[in-house]
Amino acid sequence: MSKGLTEKQKIFANEYLVDLNATRAYKKAYPNVKKDTTAAQAGSRLLRNVKVKNYIDEQLKKIEDESIADAKEVMKYLTQILRGELDEEVVVVEGEGDGFSSAKKVRKEVGIRERNKAAELLGKRYSLFTDKMDVSVEKSEKLADIIDQLGGEGLEE
Repeated sequence: MSKGLTEKQKIFANEYLVDLNATRAYKKAYPNVKKDTTAAQAGSRLLRNVKVKNYIDEQLKKIEDESIADAKEVMKYLTQILRGELDEEVVVVEGEGDGFSSAKKVRKEVGIRERNKAAELLGKRYSLFTDKMDVSVEKSEKLADIIDQLGGEGLEE
């Protein structure tokens, strides 16, 4: 059993994770309970149980971690698109004569537009393109002398 949960608490928690319905989950874990009101109250009480709550939170965290792409996965995906290593499924309509046509799914290479977009996103990630240039100049004594020699008009800070 997981971290002090009874077998029925674990069944309840796992069933609750399916659709977040405590009443249904309780009735699944405790099949002798027939009334929805009883199951709803008991399910609500179980959700406040620290061990059950911690187990559910852990499972939700695992689900979240597995289902959300991390930066490395996104970068690999964009690179696969850029290199043309992935293809996509599209629907093609073909005429069969006498005004009839049929649709079928076919696999095709990812188009140049998608590859360019992947290249753009990767380029932004690695700062390959710059829209602005950050230029800073520190005023030194020599620079001040040059400004003075030029008359300094319009060059003051």
